[in-house]
Amino acid sequence: MYILDYMSKTDTVQIRISSTLKKKASTTLGELGMDFSSGITLFLTQLVREQALPFRPMKDPKKLRAKWDREVAEAKRNGKRFKDAESLTRSLLE
Repeated sequence: MYILDYMSKTDTVQIRISSTLKKKASTTLGELGMDFSSGITLFLTQLVREQALPFRPMKDPKKLRAKWDREVAEAKRNGKRFKDAESLTRSLLE
């Protein structure tokens, strides 16, 4: 296993997304104990660590949504909660 140091935050990233997507993502991330920035950091950390997308893209949006809903429900029931992205990333690297 190799150690990735993504804890120091010195850069700003700007992205353009719909306000609806941002609100829904922020709500979902909040329910998982994360803020929007932590969710993006988690996504990018996993992308680099795995050298692949941290999910499997699907062509059928209904199947994708159903799978996502199941995973989110499972995470809400049994998932760990973190106070910030640093403790989340530390846990991923253990």
